[in-house]
Amino acid sequence: MPSATLSRWTMSYFAAACLMLLAGQGLMVAGYGYPAAAINAPETLALVHVVAIGWLSLLMVGALLQFVPVLVARPLVGDRLAAPALVLLLVGLSFLVSGFVALSGALDLPLILLPLGGGMLLLGFGLIAGLLAATLHAARPLPLPARFVAVALVALVATIIIGVAFTLALSGLGESAALARLVASGVELHAALGLGGWLSITAIGVSYRLLAMFLLAPEVERRTSHAVWWTAALAAGLIAMAVVFVFFAFPGVSVLFAAALLLTLVAVLLYGGDVLHLYRSRKRKKAELNIRASLPTFVALAISLVLVNVPAIRAGDGVAAVVYLFTFGWLSGLGLAQLYKIVAFLTWLEAYGPVLGRAPVPRVQDLVEERRARILFLLYYGAVAAATAALLAAMPDIFRGAVCLQLVATLALMREFVRARRLSVVPAALRPPEGTVRPHLFLPLSASRR
Repeated sequence: MPSATLSRWTMSYFAAACLMLLAGQGLMVAGYGYPAAAINAPETLALVHVVAIGWLSLLMVGALLQFVPVLVARPLVGDRLAAPALVLLLVGLSFLVSGFVALSGALDLPLILLPLGGGMLLLGFGLIAGLLAATLHAARPLPLPARFVAVALVALVATIIIGVAFTLALSGLGESAALARLVASGVELHAALGLGGWLSITAIGVSYRLLAMFLLAPEVERRTSHAVWWTAALAAGLIAMAVVFVFFAFPGVSVLFAAALLLTLVAVLLYGGDVLHLYRSRKRKKAELNIRASLPTFVALAISLVLVNVPAIRAGDGVAAVVYLFTFGWLSGLGLAQLYKIVAFLTWLEAYGPVLGRAPVPRVQDLVEERRARILFLLYYGAVAAATAALLAAMPDIFRGAVCLQLVATLALMREFVRARRLSVVPAALRPPEGTVRPHLFLPLSASRR
């Protein structure tokens, strides 16, 4: 990781994100939100935002705080803003979810919580987008993975602005025909811009660097990789344009959306070819578990995009199953698989970086126990497949059972993350010498250890 230091707040973002994932899966096991409630019910909206913002977005922000400096070989600009941004995001999400609960009638809470939460989320993500954008701007011209992040940040800001508009309409503070149209017809566009534009484009861009780094594969900017960037950026732009068309009641929204989905499928197929090329050109012949556990996520991504391009599925109840597979098979699966390596990698740098050359140190893979984790990943992906099938077959009880199994696997994987942070797997002879500071579980690094 040349020219980069350890991000002080990355592990705090990761810890908060993991807790939100457990909360989201726990709510589904308890029967909260879809399929027990309607897909557009306030309960479902609360659940969706716990997962999309609390889990996936916090995870992605934490990763970017660490890896954007790696992508551009420059230090992070304004890294002190990461702490207040995390507070704003957590409090804003709490207010937003509470507002959805109030909208459902379950608790007598003021609906003003919706725009308050939306405003705090806008501020929090604005701080993150600002410091990351400043870092990217200072490093121009950008390498290709960083250009993916730049597009994703624009999609993030657009997604949050649209979300704030929704909160104004739902709370009754903003009443206009344009906002009413946005609420009625813009939900799927908002979701596509968030899950596809912000989260997926970021994941694809960062994965180009991470896969090359962890596979010891040559980092070559292929023409197909540039084509992935162009098609993904154009797809995100078409979705944003479709939102504008909805707002101003212009015709052609469905055409723009369908074109964006088709372009996204093309980008995913090209991306799959690049991933296969990286895997075949690797110097590390035996891929580690984080790479092998990532392979099912690419399958889930491809299946999701193929299915969502079928108009009958997109217009029917099957879209919920596709979104579930996309969210938990692709984004969450990739997140958990890479966290398995990233947590160990950052812990190794934090614990053993100060004593390199002065004491025996273990390998990064010595901080984890792959045999047990391999079983847990198999359990997780099997549960995701079963839950997706249950949604397609309209079997809510089976769905809850599958999600319960998924929750168990997730809990066990997070226990492996904790064990890596605690250096529990490392042989006693290779643990940091007495007198060195051991890694905190999730608290920020002190300035002297960055």
